[in-house]
Amino acid sequence: MKVLVAGAGIGGLTAALRLHAEGIDTLVIDSVTELLPLGVGINLLPHATAELCELGLGDALADLAIPTAELVHLDRFGNEIWREPRGLAAGFDHPQYSVHRGELQSLLAATVRARLGSEAIRTGMRFVSARQYPDRVCSTVHDRALDRAVEITTDVVIGADGLHSAVRAGLYPDEGAPHWNGIRMWRGITMSQPFLTGASMVMAGSNHTAKLVAYPISAAARGEGRALINWVAEVRMPNHTEQAANWHRIGRLDDVLPHYRGWRFDGIDVEALLAGSERILEYPMVDRDPVGRWVFDRIALLGDAAHPMYPIGSNGGSQAILDAGVLAAELARADDPRDGLTAYEAARLETANAVVLANRDIPADRVLRLVEERAPQGFDRIADVLTEDELRMIAGGYRQTSAARVSAAPDRPGRFDPVTAPR
Repeated sequence: MKVLVAGAGIGGLTAALRLHAEGIDTLVIDSVTELLPLGVGINLLPHATAELCELGLGDALADLAIPTAELVHLDRFGNEIWREPRGLAAGFDHPQYSVHRGELQSLLAATVRARLGSEAIRTGMRFVSARQYPDRVCSTVHDRALDRAVEITTDVVIGADGLHSAVRAGLYPDEGAPHWNGIRMWRGITMSQPFLTGASMVMAGSNHTAKLVAYPISAAARGEGRALINWVAEVRMPNHTEQAANWHRIGRLDDVLPHYRGWRFDGIDVEALLAGSERILEYPMVDRDPVGRWVFDRIALLGDAAHPMYPIGSNGGSQAILDAGVLAAELARADDPRDGLTAYEAARLETANAVVLANRDIPADRVLRLVEERAPQGFDRIADVLTEDELRMIAGGYRQTSAARVSAAPDRPGRFDPVTAPR
C-alpha cells in the first residue's frame, strides 16, 4: 500500500509516522517551499501526548515543551474564579503539553525524514485534484519550482491540508468560506518572568467582551529561569467586517491593546505582555459546519481538513493526532484500503464532530460572562458571585471536550473514558 498525505502540518506528519510504524509506504507533500518553525503556542491533551509517546517522541517533547500543571480562570482584575489541575497533576498517565507549534512541527518533520527518508516530504508541491479508479488514485500536483503539473499515483490520498483544504474543496466544491463567530484573535509570544506555578495556563475575562489566554511554552526558557509566554487575545467584534482566515496576517498592537488597558494579574502585566511580542498575528475565530462524510472511496480527510473547530479546550492539534493514530491502525488491519478508511471514519467522525459543536457552545464562557455581569468591578469571594452548580458548569464544559476518551481503534485499549477519566 502507498499513501499520499497532502499537508505537512501536525496531523499530516503524525499520520506519516503512524503509517510508517504500521509498515505502510507514505509520501507527504506541502505547498510551501520550505517548512519553517512558524506559528505560536499549541496545547496537546494527554491522549494526544500518549500517541506521540507511542511513536518514541516522549523525550524530545519533554525537551521542548512545558507540562501544563493547572488551568486557572480569572476575571479582568485578577480575582480567581476557578482552577483545575491538568495533565499529570490531574492523574492522567501522560502530560498535557504546551509547546511552540513551529518547534513541534519541526520535530515531527525531522523524525519523518529520519525514519522514512529524506525525500519523504516534498515541499513546493500543491495538491490540485484527484481522479479515482477501482485500484488507485491519480493526484495532480503543481510543482512550484518547475511550474508544471505532476501526477502521483497511490492507493490512498489523505487530505491533511488544513482549514482551506484543497482536498476537501474537491469533495465539497460548493461549501464556501469558513464561518466566523464575531471574535477576532491576536496572538503572540513574549519572553517574560514565570507566573503562578511556572506551568500554569491562565484564562481571564470572557468571550462576551474580551478574553486573554496565557501560558508558557518553552522548556529551554524555563531552564534559564524565564518563561516564553504564548498569549491569545480574543475580542468580540460582531459589527466589524469579517476578514478571510489567514494564519499569517500580521496584527497591530494598537488594535488589540486598547481592549486590555489596566489588566494586570499576579505575575502578569498584560499590557507589557502584549507589547513585548516581536510579531503579532491576527486571525478570525472560524470553523466549518460538520460534514457527514470524510471518506470518498480512496480519499479521506484528517485534522482541520475534516473537522476545523474553534480553539477551545486545546483540541485542534490533539484531535488531528488522534485521527492519525486511528487512520494508520485501521489501514494496517484492512485487506482493502477502502475498508480501512471506512473504519477510520466510523471510529472518529461522530466524536470529532461532537467536539466541533461543543466548542461552539463554550459552556465555560457562559459562566465567565455571568461573573462580568454580576461583578463588573471585581469581587472578594467567588462564592458571592457564582453558585456551586455554576462553578461546576466550568469543569463540566471542559470535560465534555477535553477529558473524554476520544481515540477509538477497537484493538487499542482506551486510556481515557468519560466515566473513569480523572476529574
